Amino acid sequence: MPAPRFLTLEDGGKLAYHKVSPDCPDATPGVIFLGGFKSDMGGAKALFLDDYCRAHNLPFVRFDYCGHGQSSGKFTEGTIGGWAQDALAILDHAADAGRQHILVGSSMGGWVMLLAALARPERVAGLLGIASAPDFTETLIWDALPPEDRLKLQQEGVFHLPSEYCNDPAPDPYPITLQLIKEARRHLLLRGENPIPIMCPVRLLHGMADKDVPCETSLTLARKLAGAEVTVTLLKGAGHRMSEPAQLAALVREMEAFAL
Repeated sequence: MPAPRFLTLEDGGKLAYHKVSPDCPDATPGVIFLGGFKSDMGGAKALFLDDYCRAHNLPFVRFDYCGHGQSSGKFTEGTIGGWAQDALAILDHAADAGRQHILVGSSMGGWVMLLAALARPERVAGLLGIASAPDFTETLIWDALPPEDRLKLQQEGVFHLPSEYCNDPAPDPYPITLQLIKEARRHLLLRGENPIPIMCPVRLLHGMADKDVPCETSLTLARKLAGAEVTVTLLKGAGHRMSEPAQLAALVREMEAFAL
């Protein structure tokens, strides 16, 4: 596999990324993949989309957030807002400047893609969420913690959350920091009465057997989006990974619905 490129940020940090740059019209939208919490750009969906975009002559970028994969920084220093800024840096300085892009967000990346679309609506042609997890730090972590674990997090600043999807050999692979929880509250999207002012086409793909992010999250998100062109596709029996052949085939169908 070729070595990644690196984008240097204003604070000196470096984002690792891979880019597909075919010869295609400026009107052709590019595709940017936004990975999940503690995932990297070498995952199955990122590589699948890399192959798909190469085969269909589409510009494509996949990258690692700070503290993830080959990018600089510590995971425990990361925040939702910081990772959203990483996505904007990629959109602004690594992706082709002369075209709009479809943002494909997986799990936490589904939250990040929404924040990026709110910040750069003129650069976004559409959104494709895969098991999107907006507000997960509050609804799936903080709200679910027993009182004793909340107290431990507040006193010690970190709580280790087990996950069956982590390849880390440590028994408690997901360190959840108090900073992550508190900073994320500035970016919550699903609470309150106001709609999310995103008007571009949005397609949401979610497994009905997802034990990590309930598929109802995508339905709630669809209701909150202000735009009229919002579609939710539920896959019966599919879990959170969404990386099996049938699920990747569904991903292709969602991509083709954008008429690339």
